[in-house]
Amino acid sequence: MKGTVLITGASSGIGESLARLFASHDFQLIITARDTSKLTALKDSLNEPDQIRIVTADLATQEGLDHLIEEVKAERIDILVNNAGQMLWGKLQDNDTDTIDQLIELNIRTLTLLSHHFLKGMIEHGSGRILNVASVAGFQSIPAMGLYAASKAYVLSLTESLSEQLDNTGVSVTALCPGITDTPSTEKLINEIPPFIVSSADEVALAGFEALMAGETVCIPGVANKTAVAWAKLQPRSVVRRIGGLVARFGPGQ
Repeated sequence: MKGTVLITGASSGIGESLARLFASHDFQLIITARDTSKLTALKDSLNEPDQIRIVTADLATQEGLDHLIEEVKAERIDILVNNAGQMLWGKLQDNDTDTIDQLIELNIRTLTLLSHHFLKGMIEHGSGRILNVASVAGFQSIPAMGLYAASKAYVLSLTESLSEQLDNTGVSVTALCPGITDTPSTEKLINEIPPFIVSSADEVALAGFEALMAGETVCIPGVANKTAVAWAKLQPRSVVRRIGGLVARFGPGQ
């Protein structure tokens, strides 16, 4: 085996696709999510399931985070994939505080604390990789999903900072920034947009895997997404905000 990969949010979407990809390259896997049945189904569908370990945990809670760290404390984690995340659409004031807390916990706090925990061992061993799943939403404000976009901006900024901090340590950190991807969390959204701008989870996972193994800091899968991000960088922020606001008025549930 090439090493051990810990993948959060592995039960569906990009996380599931990444698990299948790492397994096909002979990595030992530790997969975690809230749904044991989905994790078990994934494990049973892969080659050499005896090389795959399941840890059921709700990483939006401190208890779940503590449980995961305790369960893998004897393992050397060579690659950490921070994929678990939550999407939230709509106006901030229309969402309840529990939902807001859950997004912040999962998208920001859990990712940060897992990176902090496993980085120490990676640095000591002089090798390791972290893949943080961010989003193209992290490059600009998106009024229709402001809290989600802000959380992904945090992930992108943290990843870029860590990449520089870890220079010459043998450890690399990569931010995977997909656009709209066909996953369970985007089902409502993709039904209302042109299919040609939607990526599959497998396409995104492959781009992220290749960028991670190449030690790239930022990966934006797809020509359309790269073009959109490059265009936004060249425009005044007020223009990008207004376009985002216009899109928000016609988004899901509006």
